[in-house]
Amino acid sequence: MITWGLLFLLWPVATATEACPRPCTCQALETMGLKVNCEGQGLTALPVLPAHTRQLLLANNSLRSVPPGAFDHMPQLWNLDVTHNPWHCDCSLTYLRLWLEDRMPEALKHVHCASPSLATKRPLSQLTGYELGNCGWKLPPSWAYSGIWWDVALVAVAVLGLVLLASLLNTFKEPLN
Repeated sequence: MITWGLLFLLWPVATATEACPRPCTCQALETMGLKVNCEGQGLTALPVLPAHTRQLLLANNSLRSVPPGAFDHMPQLWNLDVTHNPWHCDCSLTYLRLWLEDRMPEALKHVHCASPSLATKRPLSQLTGYELGNCGWKLPPSWAYSGIWWDVALVAVAVLGLVLLASLLNTFKEPLN
């Protein structure tokens, strides 16, 4: 009976390490969850990571960006090491910056940019939104903006309405005694 109890308790640990990404090693933690070690594997993109990852080591790889939502499926993730990667600090790193800001703000000081030239060798924590790029927030030129024509049409209809109202008021004028 004790043997079955131990097997029941160890079953999640055994199945958890089966989902380990190919170049990485996984170790079950005493606190439930996994330590996923992908350090120094030459990764250029994030592998598919297990949902129950608690510690993720991605240092010393060739990662340049992190796709938005990459860590959202890992609610237990509390320790992330992404140092010593050639990060390209533009909009593609906004998700990583916000994730670290929310969960591990001190780690931002240790994530350094390799490019573009405006950000080279600077920690991610020091970059402003402008330095990360416009990230799709660029306003369209005023006359190229298709909504401007709706605004012009609305003003024209309003002016026409006022002219009609003024002419109606003039036709119903009664002489004063």
